[in-house]
Amino acid sequence: MTHEPGGDGTAREFRELLRSLKVWDTDLPPFDPEGAPAEPLPLFHRWFVAAAAAGQPEPHTMTLATVDEDSRPDLRTLMLHDADARGWHFATHATSAKGRQLAARPEAALGFYWPRQGRQVRVRGRVVSGTPEEAYADLHARSTAALAAALVGRQSEVLGSQEELRRASAAAWQRAEADPEASAETWTVYVLVPSQVEFFQGDTRRRHVRLRYRREGDAWVRELLWP
Repeated sequence: MTHEPGGDGTAREFRELLRSLKVWDTDLPPFDPEGAPAEPLPLFHRWFVAAAAAGQPEPHTMTLATVDEDSRPDLRTLMLHDADARGWHFATHATSAKGRQLAARPEAALGFYWPRQGRQVRVRGRVVSGTPEEAYADLHARSTAALAAALVGRQSEVLGSQEELRRASAAAWQRAEADPEASAETWTVYVLVPSQVEFFQGDTRRRHVRLRYRREGDAWVRELLWP
């Protein structure tokens, strides 16, 4: 007899729970794509503000997808730092896994999911690095904890023990508090320059609205997609 993990009933409980969960158990806002702006950025700003106003926890968190040196996809969740005419901004160490992947293949995708309103936004495009001055300003616009974490560095490297991390973190905190202007040399701001941006509005009857903006030269083409 083959025994699967969770033989105590956990696996069965997981599947029963998985099938019983509701999606968008709330009133969803309408979205008329005919009234959407000519470019995606104003609509993103509008949806972001609406998500926050609706009580969406951490609407600034997003999934970043990259490709490694063997063309295998990778992803992680991180924070949006800005969205302007240049593109969607985020930051990390250039020496991290995602930093190395972007250096080798500077293409990426972002995904936002705001279930309070049944909305998703997907962004695809090339990624460029910001200036050292932008990285410094980004690092010092945030908390002491964020600065200390950046000063620890070594992101994605193998960690020998939790004690090693505690020592490095304590030293970084001391430095951040003693020198709030300290700089982390590998801290880098990245900007995803969009070639496509898709807005998804969920519908309880599964007649979802998908509006894609696709860049052609200096212009944006708007097109509806089947759900």
